[in-house]
Amino acid sequence: MAAFLAELLGTMLLVILGNGVVANLTLRDTKSHGASWLGIATGWGLAVYVAVLATQDVSGAHINPAVTLSLAIAGKFSWSLVLPYVVAQLLGAFAGACVVWWFFRDHFARTRDPAIIQGCFCTSPAIGNAPSNYFSEIVGTAILVTAALSITGGSFRFSRAPGDVSEGLVGLGSVGALPIGLVVFSIGLSLGGTTGYAINPARDVAPRLAHQLLPIAGKGDSDWSYALVPLLGPFIGGAAAAALWLVLEPVM
Repeated sequence: MAAFLAELLGTMLLVILGNGVVANLTLRDTKSHGASWLGIATGWGLAVYVAVLATQDVSGAHINPAVTLSLAIAGKFSWSLVLPYVVAQLLGAFAGACVVWWFFRDHFARTRDPAIIQGCFCTSPAIGNAPSNYFSEIVGTAILVTAALSITGGSFRFSRAPGDVSEGLVGLGSVGALPIGLVVFSIGLSLGGTTGYAINPARDVAPRLAHQLLPIAGKGDSDWSYALVPLLGPFIGGAAAAALWLVLEPVM
């Protein structure tokens, strides 16, 4: 239960701070209005840092269903905990999206562009091309998972939390959280402009559902026709990275 709650809290923090920076920079009449991709990439990198820092000692700070699945494939996480972790992550992401909406509700009310409103919840492609969009999410997530496995397989090894079968960046404090945040920051700056780099199914699908359900004037369509890309792409990319890790780990 402690690990479940930590994953819920960590993913909620991730979405509050990550989607919060998008809302802060794009919604009408905020003091920081004026979209900046550097600001968004920085905000998401720091959101990952905070979420990992807050939960790593309890749950291992997966905060991403694709990471959870990848660690199970790589033999570093119990398969019996995959579903509870994913459920916690989805619930946390949905709660985080609702907090962002309530926090910026006055600014949502003044924003008339449905695309900007939707962008505060979920991703959309700059150019709608399914094969290219899937490739973007697969590659971005594969880099994230490869980096995470490399970090934890090297000097920052996985440790077990007391009384728990979860594994992660346990007991490393801010030192353990920083590399993952920098990886996400780098992915955002270099590869994020094609699809908005979901690289996390929970971060996209649960806030997309919140966008669908919340009473936001002029919000437009939630674009569920695109939702499979940020849902399946990260799972495929993470699984591929984990499979490659299994091949390379014995010789590394």
